Amino acid sequence: MATIEAQDLRERIGRFRVLIMGRANAGKTTILQKVCNTTDQPEIYDTQGNKIDTTIVESSIKRGNHDIANEMVFKSNPGFVFHDSCGFEAGSEEEFKSMKNFISERAHATKLEERIHAIWYCIPMDEHCRTFQRSEEKFFRECNTGHVPVVVVFTKFEALRPVAFGEIKKQLKGVSGEERSKRIAERVEELFIKTGVLDQLRNPENRALPKAYVRLQEMNKTDANCNTLLEHTTFALDNEELRLCLVSTQKSNLELCIKCAISTLVDRAHKQIDDEAYQHDIAKWFPHLKVRQRFIQSDDPWLWFSRMLFTDNSW
Repeated sequence: MATIEAQDLRERIGRFRVLIMGRANAGKTTILQKVCNTTDQPEIYDTQGNKIDTTIVESSIKRGNHDIANEMVFKSNPGFVFHDSCGFEAGSEEEFKSMKNFISERAHATKLEERIHAIWYCIPMDEHCRTFQRSEEKFFRECNTGHVPVVVVFTKFEALRPVAFGEIKKQLKGVSGEERSKRIAERVEELFIKTGVLDQLRNPENRALPKAYVRLQEMNKTDANCNTLLEHTTFALDNEELRLCLVSTQKSNLELCIKCAISTLVDRAHKQIDDEAYQHDIAKWFPHLKVRQRFIQSDDPWLWFSRMLFTDNSW
């Protein structure tokens, strides 16, 4: 039963811990709400686990005081704990040093549950002429994130579309709807490349090098989700236990579980593994389902995978 291993992982690792970074109005709160499938605000706790009044936190932020060590947790998905870098992006050197120390300490913490497991750096595209500012330069040039993967999230990507349309508006007269959409999409790509943000992020002199890039758009829509972000984060992790921990937070993302299971099948395809271990390696990626084997005499792992029986446990 896959749920037993998921429970064991939660006891050893605890929650999946993410540091989210980016300027004000980059869409960070919206991302966290979508990840946790809620519209509520998070509860905030100090390092001792004491709940903090959100009005006090907001007041402190306005005064320029922010504790990056504070934990944000959403009731809808307590499997995640988030930290917000709020402060250094506004140009505070003290906050920048605090953020660097936090990353250094949490990236190399002895206990896995105390580490930050991923960093999401949000860069909004609604100011496409100013995508890579001083705050981004300081972080990527000066911060050593160790083995913690950095996933760059380009938020508000839809903001490039009206700009692209405005630049080629005259060329679109008399063009079919399909061709029109194609040309606008091509122009959006040209605009994105022209910002130079990818060149800046891939600068070999950077100490923090992104392991993945994600584009998010129209996140204000009710049906928008962060499945792409979660998938890229999962496969950016080089620790299988952390991958399992992240997948265990996903009660409604069956697609991600399937992709992880298929990745396991491909990885194990040319290795000599007994049937029981093989089946366990696949079943563990479905932590919210009870998995039972239908006994089939077959050497084809794809056939075995397609014949597994899943029983809804909490999905």
